Amino acid sequence: METPAAAAPAGSLFPSFLLLACGTLVAALLGAAHRLGLFYQLLHKVDKASVRHGGENVAAVLRAHGVRFIFTLVGGHISPLLVACEKLGIRVVDTRHEVTAVFAADAMARLSGTVGVVAVTAGPGLTNTVTAVKNAQVAQSPVLLLGGAASTLLQNRGALQAVDQLSLFRPLCKFCASVRRVREIVPTLRAAMAAAQSGTPGPVFVELPIDVLYPYFMVQKEMVPAKPRKGLVGRVVSWYLENYLANLFAGAWEPQPEGPLPLDIPQASPQQVQRCVEILSRAKRPLMVLGSQALLTPKSADKLRAAVETLGVPCFLGGMARGLLGRNHPLHIRENRSAALKKADVIVLAGTVCDFRLSYGRVLSHSSKIIIVNRNREDMLLNSDVFWKPQEAVQGDVGSFVLKLVEGLQGQTWAPDWVEELREADRQKEQTFREKAAMPVAQHLNPVRVLQLVEETLPDNSILVVDGGDFVGTAAHLVQPRGPLRWLDPGAFGTLGVGAGFALGAKLCQPDAEVWCLFGDGAFGYSLIEFDTFVRHKIPVMALVGNDAGWTQISREQVLSLGSNVACGLAYTDYHKAAMGLGARGLLLSRENEDQVVKVLHDAQQQCRDGHPVVVNILIGRTDFRDGSIAV
Repeated sequence: METPAAAAPAGSLFPSFLLLACGTLVAALLGAAHRLGLFYQLLHKVDKASVRHGGENVAAVLRAHGVRFIFTLVGGHISPLLVACEKLGIRVVDTRHEVTAVFAADAMARLSGTVGVVAVTAGPGLTNTVTAVKNAQVAQSPVLLLGGAASTLLQNRGALQAVDQLSLFRPLCKFCASVRRVREIVPTLRAAMAAAQSGTPGPVFVELPIDVLYPYFMVQKEMVPAKPRKGLVGRVVSWYLENYLANLFAGAWEPQPEGPLPLDIPQASPQQVQRCVEILSRAKRPLMVLGSQALLTPKSADKLRAAVETLGVPCFLGGMARGLLGRNHPLHIRENRSAALKKADVIVLAGTVCDFRLSYGRVLSHSSKIIIVNRNREDMLLNSDVFWKPQEAVQGDVGSFVLKLVEGLQGQTWAPDWVEELREADRQKEQTFREKAAMPVAQHLNPVRVLQLVEETLPDNSILVVDGGDFVGTAAHLVQPRGPLRWLDPGAFGTLGVGAGFALGAKLCQPDAEVWCLFGDGAFGYSLIEFDTFVRHKIPVMALVGNDAGWTQISREQVLSLGSNVACGLAYTDYHKAAMGLGARGLLLSRENEDQVVKVLHDAQQQCRDGHPVVVNILIGRTDFRDGSIAV
């Protein structure tokens, strides 16, 4: 017996098929019209006579977010946004290498609590920034990288300096986007700025193709042929290009919100804070390790310092937290951290990660109760499945957590003998350095003695920028920042070459501060040319170069373990003369004037105060002193 469907004549299926085909065609046409922007253009017109350009939209968003400086190395892809920034009062600071521009933006972000902004041209300009962007990612610095790009129409067609930039930066940045139309500039930048500061801060990347930055008439001249091809194909191509251009600029100058979007910053719950209060209240030998995340809100630094003093728990300070308690504070323990961690019964890791710096957690005693707080859950629990276990893991803002912890522990005190025990180790280490400072060296100056004199000379309003290995590693023991946010090092990525960029950003951010840069001679090679930048922009900073004619931190271990000094040798180069050739001031410290170290430092200070960048070339001896992992 036949079913009704089987009995239906075949011809009756044709109308259904025709209806389906027509529906599919209409849907395809509507989709194509949407992609071509035809519907959008019905409501949003193009002002073909306007001389405005997308760079003005970029500058307007930056100004609305309080950005005062943009760092760059100029290129034709990004010229409109630089010109627009200058017109709106945003200072454009151009460097001699793109990596320096990113480091400067990084320092600006760390010290100001806002997003540091850098703009570089397409292709090589962007690839030159990769190291600095990775450093900002590891250091959790909110940096906005604006990158030029080939025209949207010419991408993947062999354009000059074209490369798949988004693929390069997605592993390095929290947010990556390519602007395809002028009207997208404002919302894309607002989203990028919010992403840079929300959650765990970090770098973000926005690609700005050249045709979304330049004015309509200039893009039209490049995009649409003056004499279109004849024939049907020519008319179709001409229509497509005209429509593409119209969609590029449709709605470009319509008013849009330009100000900051709300930020998403995780906070510890009251229940978590209370559990941590109870754990810490029962401690006999508590210890706190504060990392950079504690200072992500620089304006709260004074409140955080007061809270740590009120809490009364001895602490180690690392990264941007160095200097939080000022110089020689009784709660600040500086030496023998591993031994102290083994003795503590409760440890608060506030923005500190159990990576190589804490031997992946192996320095933590299994009998200690560990409280860890971090904005980033992955960082917070790093290696916790292998070498250590937290008693309480709190995902939230570190600074506000510490403030709440102190509120819950008001009136709590701990036995003073615990702090005194830890400080005795500091005093022993200080005596060791005094003995090393008195040791003779074969030639040149004793680096320990030089750094002791730097410590005695350093003013209270100084910011220390450190960039190097052996000389800087020793300085970390001997030279103390005078207050919060007065120490800038690369962070956990251990990048050489940050010095000039960090100094540039620091001086612009805090113009009344004296910026002292401590360089190894190897690291100084990355930064020397930027003294041209300092001179041109009238940025007075002071560089102290510990010149021992080699990559000594590497050489010492390489020779010992492998018996060769290959690739580790440098020369006692006249870096001070090279700086003078760039227009800066240069001074020399050597065995011939070793009794005048303080005078030379004061001379350098005075020249900086007079507005001149200065390089002090300090010839130091290669010594055999050893101090744990730090060799001098």
